[in-house]
Amino acid sequence: MKVLTDLFGPATDHELTGWLFVKGLALVYAAAFASLAIQIDGLAGPDGILPLQRLLDGAFAEQGTIALLRLPTLFWLNSSDAALQGAAFAGAVVALLLALGWVRRRPALIALFVLYLSLVHAGQIFMRFQWDTLLLESGFLAIFLVDAPTRLIVLLFDWLLFRLRFLSGYFKLASGDPSWRDFSALNYYFETQPLPHIGSWYAHHLSPGWLKAGVGFTLFAELAVPFFIFLPRPFRIVAAAVTIGAQLLIIATSNHNFINLLTILLCLFLLDDRIVARLLPQSVQDRIRSDARRSGSGPAARVLAGATAVLILVLSLSTALATQLRGPLPHALIVLNEVPPAFGIGNPYHLFPTMQTERQELKIVGSYDGRDWEPYVFRYKPDALDKAPQFIVPHQPRLDWMMWFLPPQWPDTAFWFEPFLESLRHNRAAVTRLLARNPFEGKAPPKMLRVLAYRYHFSTPQEQASTGNWWKAQYLGEYPDVPPRRP
Repeated sequence: MKVLTDLFGPATDHELTGWLFVKGLALVYAAAFASLAIQIDGLAGPDGILPLQRLLDGAFAEQGTIALLRLPTLFWLNSSDAALQGAAFAGAVVALLLALGWVRRRPALIALFVLYLSLVHAGQIFMRFQWDTLLLESGFLAIFLVDAPTRLIVLLFDWLLFRLRFLSGYFKLASGDPSWRDFSALNYYFETQPLPHIGSWYAHHLSPGWLKAGVGFTLFAELAVPFFIFLPRPFRIVAAAVTIGAQLLIIATSNHNFINLLTILLCLFLLDDRIVARLLPQSVQDRIRSDARRSGSGPAARVLAGATAVLILVLSLSTALATQLRGPLPHALIVLNEVPPAFGIGNPYHLFPTMQTERQELKIVGSYDGRDWEPYVFRYKPDALDKAPQFIVPHQPRLDWMMWFLPPQWPDTAFWFEPFLESLRHNRAAVTRLLARNPFEGKAPPKMLRVLAYRYHFSTPQEQASTGNWWKAQYLGEYPDVPPRRP
């Protein structure tokens, strides 16, 4: 009984931490919603690459009303461009109001979770990323921070951070990828990641010793440090320092949208109010503590929090177990594993378990006569050799990101590409607006398209100084008649 009393008791040393986390989470939500607002119609609107209404109609025809549970989204009511964009813009506005303290926290957090979950399902494969589910689970747990934080809620945030970090390291080794085992992964990572920025170019040219040390640090930070989370205070502070340092290094060398910012926020729970208090004026601290102790959680809230803890523990363990079992899964495990993709809680995490050793880029060109070809230009993925890679954190251009998966190392992720080309053949504005340049804007659509594949490498410092080029490219042939990337 004492253990339960302690778990459900107030975490008085995390009142400021919880308040600051909600503020930071609101800003991450705002960035994620704003990023989606300018893309979602081209990805999933009626004239988008994968129209949502087709998915909903097909799911309902095949599954009946159970589809409402497997695809929990507000867009069953309306999946128009206005509804999709309206939800994304509304989410950004509510998140900003929450960050400013101008709305009630619990209704705002519930609204943000529901809106983002709806958009995750709307975006389909374009939203099927671990940072989206990490935001959902963080947002779901944050709903319970509105009352005074309890030891149980802090423990659930610790468990989330542990899963994110440890499983990412575990799957790097479990995948059997030789580049992680021989400490050569960073020889390729900066050049072959989905969307490098200028810092990636500089990091790629570090000495081999530094790159090997970086792999060692990564594995230490993901395999050993996560266990510090559950040890006494000095170890937790070390875990926070190492994890935050790792995230800052990633931001300095990679465009990974908001996941690193969110990971840094989760590290707040490894700290305590003695540390966080240094960031806040005394008057603000007094108000936060007064509100927390006045609001304290009641019996109903404690029961709900307990049920949530059991649910997350069961789901997270079952999904991790399912990745390791060989052969058919038990029926109970199959049922449990349907919940995380549907509701965004209890997911396994495995960031970069394998490393690409070369970069292939596709260029799409269109023509009226088959002689003169005009290129389509993407906004952020590597294209012009003399264009420096851009820093775009926390934005994630979903189309540019998905282009990284082609030519298909993973064939099951390529099904969206033909609908994308079909949108270009019809010059659909919602899709072409996702590009930096549509050579047929305001004109008749092209009569033919070609997809050309190139192997890209960073230029050397000497080549960059003499030519001004950040990249060098080698023509491989037409897609899909090019060999897959070497793993």
